[in-house]
Amino acid sequence: MAYIKNRKHAQPRFNTRMTAAIAGALLLPAAAHAQQSQLPSVEVTATQDGGYKAERASSAKYTQPLVDTPQTLQVIKRQLIDQQNATTLTEALRNSPGVSTFYLGENGSTSTGDAIYMRGFDASGAIFVDSVRDLGSVSRDMFNIQQVEVLKGPAGTDNGRGSPTGSINLVTKQAELNDSFGASATYGSWGQKRATADWNKLLNADNGTALRLNLMKQDSGVPGRHEVNNDHSGIAASLANGLGTGTRIFLDYLHMEQNDVPDGGVPTIGLPGYRSPQTAAAGATPAIPPRAYVTSAPRVNSSNFYGLTSDYNDVSTDRVTLRVEHDFSPDLKLQNTTRYGRTHQNYLLTSFMGSAANLVTPNPADRSTWTIARSNPTIKDQTNTILTNQTYLTANLQTGAIKHTLMGGVEFTQEKQDNVGYDTSGSLPAANLYNPNPNAGRGTWTMTPNSGLNSSGKTSTVSAYLFDTLKFNDRWSVNGGVRVDHYDTDSASGYKCVTSGRGTLCPTGVAAGTLFRQNFSTNGNLFNWKLAGIYKPTENSSVYALYATSQLPPGGNSFALSATANSADNPNFAPQKTKTAEIGTKWDVLNKKLALTAALYRTEVNNEVELDATSGQYFQTGKKTVQGIELGVTGEVTPNLSLTAGYTYMNTKVNSGAVVTANGENNLAYTPKQAFTSWATYKLPQGFTVGGGARYVSSLLRGSDDVLSGTPQYADSYWVFDGMAGYVVNKNLDLQLNLYNIFNKDYVAAINKSGYRYTPGTPRAVTLTANLKF
Repeated sequence: MAYIKNRKHAQPRFNTRMTAAIAGALLLPAAAHAQQSQLPSVEVTATQDGGYKAERASSAKYTQPLVDTPQTLQVIKRQLIDQQNATTLTEALRNSPGVSTFYLGENGSTSTGDAIYMRGFDASGAIFVDSVRDLGSVSRDMFNIQQVEVLKGPAGTDNGRGSPTGSINLVTKQAELNDSFGASATYGSWGQKRATADWNKLLNADNGTALRLNLMKQDSGVPGRHEVNNDHSGIAASLANGLGTGTRIFLDYLHMEQNDVPDGGVPTIGLPGYRSPQTAAAGATPAIPPRAYVTSAPRVNSSNFYGLTSDYNDVSTDRVTLRVEHDFSPDLKLQNTTRYGRTHQNYLLTSFMGSAANLVTPNPADRSTWTIARSNPTIKDQTNTILTNQTYLTANLQTGAIKHTLMGGVEFTQEKQDNVGYDTSGSLPAANLYNPNPNAGRGTWTMTPNSGLNSSGKTSTVSAYLFDTLKFNDRWSVNGGVRVDHYDTDSASGYKCVTSGRGTLCPTGVAAGTLFRQNFSTNGNLFNWKLAGIYKPTENSSVYALYATSQLPPGGNSFALSATANSADNPNFAPQKTKTAEIGTKWDVLNKKLALTAALYRTEVNNEVELDATSGQYFQTGKKTVQGIELGVTGEVTPNLSLTAGYTYMNTKVNSGAVVTANGENNLAYTPKQAFTSWATYKLPQGFTVGGGARYVSSLLRGSDDVLSGTPQYADSYWVFDGMAGYVVNKNLDLQLNLYNIFNKDYVAAINKSGYRYTPGTPRAVTLTANLKF
């Protein structure tokens, strides 16, 4: 049975219910105001926002204030997220220099969700929510997020397996001891529409029981992109008991629905560096001669949509978390967290490859006859689940003259991923290069589920860790940690063998199209550690030196083990290993209102899989390094002027192994050598606030590919400037105007591996937001 879905008729009933729920929530202020006189007197324990500067990270693994935490750890707070009207994780991470979605995907496949690169490596598998790993290649919404914490450098001791260069932790909103209500409604260019509500209710002051409810509904176009649409609905509830007492219990639940039209980008034809291919790909018949008129062809309109309106990205997420905290004494505290999470993504994108073979030009003089083949649709029918229990103790004690802050714990986690396989047949209608028709239909192309092509993977992990901060006196201290993870990974996948091409070749005597099934397993132990020395020149400053490690075993991100000899997911290979050295300094100045940070770092990644030219065999002899400097400033310069800014310079290198960039330059792909980000606001009289910021990203080298092409080898550097203006109408209402890309800079935000496709940067766009507060 063919599996064809029309996106226009794919609106689940949940969206209707969610719209009604949010509409009802918007009426809550009147009811809350009517009951205000009957509320019991209660001490409000919620902390004030305090601007952009955070004092601590949320995780108990960081027992010291940020100024005394010996590693680059940036906290992006809610106030900054709101001022920029950032609705996704990718948008929030623009405040961290050199961290973004720079990679569009490989060849005809498009990366989905938060494909985040950080310090030269993909960090998409190192995203956490309240210190628990968050699975699924989906786009994460900010409606229920209080702050985002970006840890740079190996995080193996903190989080277990993960990216060589850091992790990202999203901190959710929790119930508090107060009555409050907030709501916002946004409308902007390109049909942007979004509404949120945040309601906190004190249920019982005597036992510290409170409920917090966050709601979100969005149905938005994407500035600069025709047909692309983001339709999101979400509800998040946090019920707390025992707030303000020695035993606190939190029960959180999240449900989200996303029903989007995804974006596969646009062809790079006409971009700087594009030229007609000089030869066809190896084995192509007939050979395609050079075509000078393609080299000189103008760019396509960056708003063109080359997919079909029936494409879809439907995501459903459910997550329930139970957290119990108990204080035995002011110096001994226990926390236990249990979570079950499930995310299902059903994704179909009619993508294209702008290769010479796919670009048809019957009449070079008439561009209306130029067409590009729609091929290699990206299909994903994937379910990710996680079940975890984390328990840890934090203790303050003293041995002689040394003060210790100990934190130790154990974790039990099971992560699973299941993928539905599909047979495809037929062909899709070609798209006119300069005037594509998104309503062309799917022609004869069909997709049908085939259980023989299903795949699954499961990783079970048992972890134990211990951290200690030893304070010798007011000036000197040492911070150290160790972690051991025992992992078991099982993987099963079905495939069809083929007789030629880039797929899995058929064994001798086996007919093409024969279904095979592969089962793999691997297990092992990961031992990671970190050690840092800290010197405090003053009470509000520190100078530190850090050494830390991390590891990533086969299948650590994909949950899929492979028999391919050149794959790091081959179970015969050892884990990828990383070590980082960092020296830095942190200063809280201007009465601790402003934080200044600086760090020099060097990261070495070993055990990369490489081909030995002499033997023709693959060995783990590859080595890559990233070294650089990162500077930051965050906080209040004056009571009216708030500022956050960051700059990074990165020098990357392949020390041994194949160079991975398209132009042969010995650097890592999708890694800007320099990046800068800033945002500042100034409070004017009469309730006005003005602000804005600048972002700079230097040129991005794309990855190398075995497909011969004349596509751009890198994306140019760019500056982008944004602005905002706010006005407080009264104590219950304020208005905010955001202007993005003020000078309408045309730039490449992400490029794919072969350079055929790119994601255009956001053009000039505007949003107006009304915020209600009671």
